[in-house]
Amino acid sequence: MTNLNRIQPLMPPGAYQTYAYSRGRDIRRKAACREVGCEAYAHGWETRVDEATEMGRAQAHYIRTQSGRTFRESRTAGGLTVFRFEPYQRCFADHQTIAEAFYVRGGDWRENRGLIRRHVNGRDWAEDFGEHAQKIADQMKKG
Repeated sequence: MTNLNRIQPLMPPGAYQTYAYSRGRDIRRKAACREVGCEAYAHGWETRVDEATEMGRAQAHYIRTQSGRTFRESRTAGGLTVFRFEPYQRCFADHQTIAEAFYVRGGDWRENRGLIRRHVNGRDWAEDFGEHAQKIADQMKKG
């Protein structure tokens, strides 16, 4: 085991929180649009279909009758059908990701006091860390 040079904390373990990240095995899994930061999910998207072709007719039929998504339909001057999908709904892509975990635990390296929370994504985890760091800075200013 490697010896780590650690600064001895001034307070007991219970006065600290540990922000930890772990990445799962290098195996991809299906992921929701929101998890992977999908632009189509966040802003909506357009799908253009040429209904003069068999494939285009099949795509348009699927979108209209089976996709379950909210959209507006229009036509271009060139005769293409344009489906404009609203944001915050699953896109048509099959997203994949590697499992990640973002934890906040009570205690520090001397004593793990258990899980406080597990964040869904890194943005929330980083925001939590920033808010916690700001609380500490505010307390230090007060004395």
